[in-house]
Amino acid sequence: MNTTDLIEKVAADNGLTKAAAKTVVDGVFKAITDAAAGGEEINLPGFGKFKIQARAAREGRNPSTGATIQIAASKKLAFQPAKAVQDRLNK
Repeated sequence: MNTTDLIEKVAADNGLTKAAAKTVVDGVFKAITDAAAGGEEINLPGFGKFKIQARAAREGRNPSTGATIQIAASKKLAFQPAKAVQDRLNK
């Protein structure tokens, strides 16, 4: 499923136009992105949690030359599904 499919599903399930559904879906994604960028954990009961995970700086190797390179520290957004979602996936 991609964003267009999600918008069509939200529109059909809720009797909305595709334009209204697009506004809703875009708003949800923006709210999640803004909260994550602010360092907040996003908890959606019954669905899951989005958490920020810090990755430390480390050394790596250039695969083509074998030279050692420094990989900068970074952050990533991780998703942990709720038990209800996990149970549904493993039915």
